Amino acid sequence: MRSRFDEQLHALGTALIEMGMLVEESIRHAVEALVNQDREQAARAILADKDIDGKEREIESLCLKLLLQQQPVARDLRLISAAMKMITDMERIGDQAADIAELVTYLANEPYAMELTDLSRMAEAAIRMVTGSLDAYMARDVAMARTIIAMDDEIDSLFDTVKQELIQLIRTGAAHSSQAIDLLMIAKYFERIGDHAQNIAECVEGLRPAEPRKPTSTKEST
Repeated sequence: MRSRFDEQLHALGTALIEMGMLVEESIRHAVEALVNQDREQAARAILADKDIDGKEREIESLCLKLLLQQQPVARDLRLISAAMKMITDMERIGDQAADIAELVTYLANEPYAMELTDLSRMAEAAIRMVTGSLDAYMARDVAMARTIIAMDDEIDSLFDTVKQELIQLIRTGAAHSSQAIDLLMIAKYFERIGDHAQNIAECVEGLRPAEPRKPTSTKEST
């Protein structure tokens, strides 16, 4: 019975890796589409979202089978519960990558009215967070997970910078207002991707067993 359970847990880990790879690929397509105003890459990011949704359903089904048929406890239960939380965040990352790609299909019609230096830095930071959080989970590396969690401050700071740049762009002329609003939405999506990657990293911390309570010393009654 335990051997079968271990096989299912291994299958769960493999499926999570596959979903993570799809998510990373989707973000990279979206970023390349943004930087190069490439509709083909945007289309790939949008299509990848469907594969991500399918993988989420597959993993959810496997987790439910493990919970209902095997009734896991302790470490195994924490592992399965973390997987169910992670796939929700990964699915949302896929959605946001697709949302970015959708906006890029409209932005590809005209040259950018500003340099995308800070937005590109934000995008790369989001990719690092997603990749790092998944690596931390597979390695059960709490220290790596905490490093990823701390990176969310970097994305938040970059978002504030990009937002101010876009507000300034809007102030310079109404001709760029529509583009600036779309770019601001893209920046917000990257900020949300960072939040979801942070949630995944926090799942790694949740895999740690609870600290045993120290026995309370009691004085012998006299």
